[in-house]
Amino acid sequence: MKNLIEPFKIKMVESIRQTTAKQRLAILKTAEYNLFMVRAEDVLIDYLTDSGTGAMSDRQWGAMMIGDEAYAGSRSFFRFEKAVRNITGFKHIIPTHQGRAAERILFSIIAKSGLIIPSNTHFDTTRANIEYNKAEAIDLVIPEGKIPDLVHPFKGSMDLGKLDNLLKKHHKNIPLGMMTVTNNSGGGQPLSMENIRATSKLLHKYKVPFFLDACRFAENCWFIKTREKGYQKKGLLDIAREMFSYADGCTMSAKKDGMVNMGGFLALNDDSLAMQARNLLILTEGFPSYGGLAGRDLEAIAVGLEEVLHEDYLRYRIRTAEYMGEQLLAAGVSIIRPTGGHAVYIDAKAFYPHIPPSQYPGQTLVCELYKQGGIRGVEIGSVMFGKKNPKTGADIPAAMELVRLAFPRRVYTQSHFDFAIEVIINTFADREKAKGMKITWEPPFLRHFTAHFAPISR
Repeated sequence: MKNLIEPFKIKMVESIRQTTAKQRLAILKTAEYNLFMVRAEDVLIDYLTDSGTGAMSDRQWGAMMIGDEAYAGSRSFFRFEKAVRNITGFKHIIPTHQGRAAERILFSIIAKSGLIIPSNTHFDTTRANIEYNKAEAIDLVIPEGKIPDLVHPFKGSMDLGKLDNLLKKHHKNIPLGMMTVTNNSGGGQPLSMENIRATSKLLHKYKVPFFLDACRFAENCWFIKTREKGYQKKGLLDIAREMFSYADGCTMSAKKDGMVNMGGFLALNDDSLAMQARNLLILTEGFPSYGGLAGRDLEAIAVGLEEVLHEDYLRYRIRTAEYMGEQLLAAGVSIIRPTGGHAVYIDAKAFYPHIPPSQYPGQTLVCELYKQGGIRGVEIGSVMFGKKNPKTGADIPAAMELVRLAFPRRVYTQSHFDFAIEVIINTFADREKAKGMKITWEPPFLRHFTAHFAPISR
C-alpha cells in the first residue's frame, strides 16, 4: 500500500502544552540554553532521546500486573532471564536498572590505566565509564561513517584494518573489544553481519573477548534483513541469535529495544567475570535476581524483547525515519544518509556553515528548533564528543557536528512528524541569522547533560 499506518491503536492519550515563541525564549534563558534543563511539560515534541520514552503495549502493562516482587528468586526474574537468553544465548543474565549501570559494572572490573577498549563508536556513557576508570576508549568506524551525505548500507561498521593494526601493537592491553549496534553516535547507522562476524574473528585471533552494546539490536537486525545479501528470507529472531553468537557478552539498555521505560542488563558467558559482576551488582544495584528493578519491570522487558522483533513494528519504525529524512532532503537540509533506525541526524555543520565548531553549531540548532516550534533534540558534536588538548587546553572538535532527533517508540503520529518537519524547514530558512554558542560552565564528565551556554553576540 502507498500509505504505511501505525501498527497499533491508541488507548490512552496525554495532553501536550502549547507555548509561544516569547515563552520558549524565556524558558531557554532560565535553562542556560541547555535543552536537558528544560522541563518536559514545556516541550511540544520531545526528540531528546528514544531511551525510556516509548509507550508500552497493553501486553506489557498486563504483564506488569503479575510481577513477582520477591527480593530473591522471583518468578519474574526467571521469565526475564529466559527471554534474554532466548535471543542472546548467553549463560549469565544480570539485570540492571539501565544500560549505563551494566557499563559501570563491566568497566569497573576490566578497565584501568594503560588499557585500551576499541569500538566502532563508543556512545557517551560508554566512553565516560571507560575513561572514568582511566582506560582509553578508541573509535574505529569505517571512513564512510564519517561522511554525512555519503550513502552506504552499513556506515556503522568497524574498520577492520585499523582494528587489526591496533591489535598487533596493543592486544595485551586490550581487555575486550566492543561494537555498538546500531552505531548511535555515527547517525544510528547499522553494521553488517559480515562485519560483526569478521570483527569477532579478528578479536578472538588475539584472544580478546568481544562484547556488543546491544541497545538497538533489533533495528540492526532489520537492516541486515533488508540490506544484506542472504538474509532477506531469514526471521529477525534467527538474525539476532546469529549476531549474538559471535559475541562473548553484551551490555544493553532495555529502554531502547527492550521497549520499556526503565531497565537493562549485562549478559556474558565468562563464569569468573559474571561472579565479579554479581558481587558489584549487590553492592550498588541489588540482589542478582532483581538488579535494581521491580519484578513488574522484569515482566515488561520480557514482553518487550518479543514485541521488538515483530516485523510490522520494525517496518513502521524504520520507515518513520526514512519519511522525515526524505522530506528534509527535498527541502535542502543535510542529514546523515541513509537514515538510521531510531533517529534523524541533521548535519549542523552544513546547516550553519558560518558557525565554526568552536562555537557549537549543533547546540545552536537545538536551541533554534526549540525557539521555533518547541521541539527538543540533542547535540551530538563538539559539545558531547569534543576533547581538550592535554598540553594547551584548546578544544579538539568532534569528527561531525550533528543534531539527533530521536523518536520515542509508539508515541507520535505522522502529523507530529509533519509538524516537526515544517519547524525544521522554517529554521533552515532563517539559518543565516543564527549565532554560535559558548560554554559558560561545564562539569568534568558528560558535560552536555548539565553545561551552561550563552549565545555569542556579534
